Amino acid sequence: MKKSVMLVMACVVIFSCGVKAQQFNVATYNMRNDNNKDDSIAGNGWKQRFPVIASLIAFHDFDIFGTQECLHHQLEDVKGSLSGYDYIGVGRDDGQTKGEYSAIFYKTTKFKLLKKGDFWMSAITDRPNKGWDAVLPRICSWGEFKEIKTGFTFYFFNLHMDHIGVVARAESAKLILAKIKEMTGNKPVILTGDFNVDQTSESYAVLHNSGVLEDAYETTAIRYALNGTFNSFKPDSKTDSRIDHIFLTKQFKVSRYGILTDSYRSKRPEGATPEANANFPKEVRMSKYIAREPSDHFPVMATVEYRK
Repeated sequence: MKKSVMLVMACVVIFSCGVKAQQFNVATYNMRNDNNKDDSIAGNGWKQRFPVIASLIAFHDFDIFGTQECLHHQLEDVKGSLSGYDYIGVGRDDGQTKGEYSAIFYKTTKFKLLKKGDFWMSAITDRPNKGWDAVLPRICSWGEFKEIKTGFTFYFFNLHMDHIGVVARAESAKLILAKIKEMTGNKPVILTGDFNVDQTSESYAVLHNSGVLEDAYETTAIRYALNGTFNSFKPDSKTDSRIDHIFLTKQFKVSRYGILTDSYRSKRPEGATPEANANFPKEVRMSKYIAREPSDHFPVMATVEYRK
């Protein structure tokens, strides 16, 4: 009898280990296009920002993440500054390298790319064009990935909706849902992007209330979100609007969600000015610098769990 009980207990332990939840970090990050005005007018140039962005990604340990607005050379800068990442995606202007991408970065030691593709947010999805009332071509890039260690497979979609076209955003939400249903069957899906609509929008509701996808912000166990996701390069700004989102199918459980408001400092044009304060320990040296954001959007990260 005693041996039988011990055998049952051993089986329970083995079974429990076998179904232990796995996890990885998902993110979305609009990194702001390389715009000469950012550098010449406000001092927020890409060459100054991208080393900060790369350090942020490495420190927060993004495993797979969607990007928005990056031009080809920006993606190469990010890839060259990170170890062990590759990306997929094409430029929205010609389907090759021209124009902004909605690229997906992933750790090559963690994930194997099985399939990839791109489609335009339009009634004509297979080539560059502007859909509905959009003022720019808008693209969605996608990949099917397999986690190398476990064999877990999932789809990852990443997009950037139009910033002006109200109809375009509504129709794009319907289009992405239709594409997910058509392409993925019942496989797990992650959708990230700059949707250019916040949590009060009807276009947002199309996705979050679809019965297919849910907003990670709403389902997370732990939430760290003290601001919205757009900052306009203004460190002192505050908004409740979340226009950058991570949506997931029900196969995923979100254990942590964060809007990462990391900032950095740069020297003033006139140089650093030492600060004196009687409350400082004598060993402390402080100077007045300019507080800056790595992009005009904050990155959003979620730690997701799943069972193989």
